[in-house]
Amino acid sequence: MSDEFYRMKRLPPYVIAEVNAMRAAARAGGEDIIDLGMGNPDLPPPDHVIDKLVEVARKPDAHGYSQSKGIPGLRRAQANYYARRFGVEVDPENEVVVTMGSKEGLASLATAITAPGDVVLAPNPSYPIHTFGFIIAGATIRAVPTTPDEHYFESLDRAMAFTVPRPSVLVVNYPSNPTAESVDLAFYERLVAWARENRVWIISDLAYSELYYDGNPTPSILQVKGAKDVAIEFTSLSKTYSMAGWRIGFAVGNRTLIAAMSRVKSYLDYGAFTPIQAAACAALNGPQDIVEKNRQLYHKRRDVLVESFARAGWDIPSPRASMFAWAPLPPALQHLGSLEFSKQLLTQAKVAVAPGVGYGENGEGFVRIAMVENEQRLRQAARNVKRYLQSMGVNTPGKATG
Repeated sequence: MSDEFYRMKRLPPYVIAEVNAMRAAARAGGEDIIDLGMGNPDLPPPDHVIDKLVEVARKPDAHGYSQSKGIPGLRRAQANYYARRFGVEVDPENEVVVTMGSKEGLASLATAITAPGDVVLAPNPSYPIHTFGFIIAGATIRAVPTTPDEHYFESLDRAMAFTVPRPSVLVVNYPSNPTAESVDLAFYERLVAWARENRVWIISDLAYSELYYDGNPTPSILQVKGAKDVAIEFTSLSKTYSMAGWRIGFAVGNRTLIAAMSRVKSYLDYGAFTPIQAAACAALNGPQDIVEKNRQLYHKRRDVLVESFARAGWDIPSPRASMFAWAPLPPALQHLGSLEFSKQLLTQAKVAVAPGVGYGENGEGFVRIAMVENEQRLRQAARNVKRYLQSMGVNTPGKATG
């Protein structure tokens, strides 16, 4: 018997897990680690959502198997969200499916539509499921950039011209995890036209739809005329309503992809726990003030992070969206690489971040910083970072240079 299982051999070591293990060990040893590594919201869900969960959980008939594609009321609530937020009409019966978070949805879709040897275009750096959902399903990944500029479209055209077999799927994720880049509707219009011409499915991950700053709402690819012919889009309640552990997300869009995904899911699961789905309805249908409140809170954290770290001697570009900052390593420490830098930051500054190389080779030279601690803790992190940089001989603002 061999323990060399086919799919296990296709998965590299999960680099981010190495730093996570170090962080867990440090905390177990009593150290106060400021954790900016994982995008795990530190805020509670709205009270009325929790109340609905409790109310429905007390019903004797709410504990059986649920519906794999989601209860009808929740699919209608998601359709209403798309209508009010994006002006997009979707059929809750044939164009919406409830997922157990975006991750499960992406993995189920990859399983449904991928044949061994298929080529999938995915961003590098990218959130791991965008590549490994397809790798596990047997596909080959061809990397494309994350930056939505002319070079991006040139790389798509090159991929179609020189890849055998021709790519059949393109994954996009804006606002991006990990890079925090965002796009406008004109980008999606050009992308949809390209996909229709090249007969490529587009999978859009819009998990950070509501975490935008400076008054620039993020668009949906489904706002483009004809997008539903080629595109499916994933959203999630995780960040919008601080419900990450509840594992509720959605896929919306192309009927063929929705049907394929629903069929695979019907073999794999019975859907999320009914009281959780009912509470998700309450989140989408109820008061939306929490969404703006969370957006403002992350906006303030972003400003505190960028300002305080700059004063500490580390210039970080200000993200226009998402709950992450994509930070180049301080120039004097570039030689360390993102993994070693992250380890040193953890052990010497007591600040956990995610090494960029964990999101793909093009993430080398960066770390991802999650804005999941309050402003006071972010300022404390900056003070710790300043001491670390000074100990490494990096000239920081306010430090005399010899």
